[in-house]
Amino acid sequence: MKKLLGKKVFITGAEQGIGFYAAKDLIESGCDVFIHYFSGTEGPEQLVALAESLGQKAAFGYANLTNKEEANKCIAEAVAFLGGIDILVNNVGGIIARKWLHEIEAEYWQTVIDVNITTMMHVTQAALPYLKEASEGASIVNLASLAGRSGGHAGSLSYSMTKGAVLTWTRSLAAELGEFGIRANAVAPGLILGTRFHNQHTTKASAEETVKGIPLGRAGSSEDVARTITFLASEFDGFISGATIDVNGGVYRM
Repeated sequence: MKKLLGKKVFITGAEQGIGFYAAKDLIESGCDVFIHYFSGTEGPEQLVALAESLGQKAAFGYANLTNKEEANKCIAEAVAFLGGIDILVNNVGGIIARKWLHEIEAEYWQTVIDVNITTMMHVTQAALPYLKEASEGASIVNLASLAGRSGGHAGSLSYSMTKGAVLTWTRSLAAELGEFGIRANAVAPGLILGTRFHNQHTTKASAEETVKGIPLGRAGSSEDVARTITFLASEFDGFISGATIDVNGGVYRM
């Protein structure tokens, strides 16, 4: 998308899976990107090499985004490198573990909230002054989940709750930040195989059973989600705000 040429992106959790392919697609669309990572630099190193091969800028930095000071520091590093932020992609999240209601302890409950929601708050708060300064308006894209729409499978109660909260958080951001020319939207992926999330928490049998209920007859890929993120990112000067795009092959229709 030509209108993304030269836009400055901060993306969280881009070392693998959806985050990696979203950063890749944004780089290939002409963006300069700062890549946050939590575990492993192999993916970010590949993304930096890609950007440099295209004559663009990319860098990466580590942070535990549940810690406000580390989130602030990572955003500061990104702004020093990029010169500002036009697009924020809040991708970090995870199920942590499958636990049924009777198994949930207070520490686990809080960890799921922190990983999926507190990280998003810390990063968005830190990025806000720079998003407000974006000359053509800014775009926030938050990663939710089909689980936030449907309630998810058994054992994902805590995760599904937080992803439902991401949908409401996105709508609230759109209402609050619109006066500053900042759009906020969400993407809700369904079954996306090949990611760390499903490699760790979804069995082959479970995935095959889920695919049977998908009208398009296949699981999604990280690239499917990445293209949607890039579209919403390009809406920094558009009229789409407070929306959620479902990327699930038609299994959830609203």
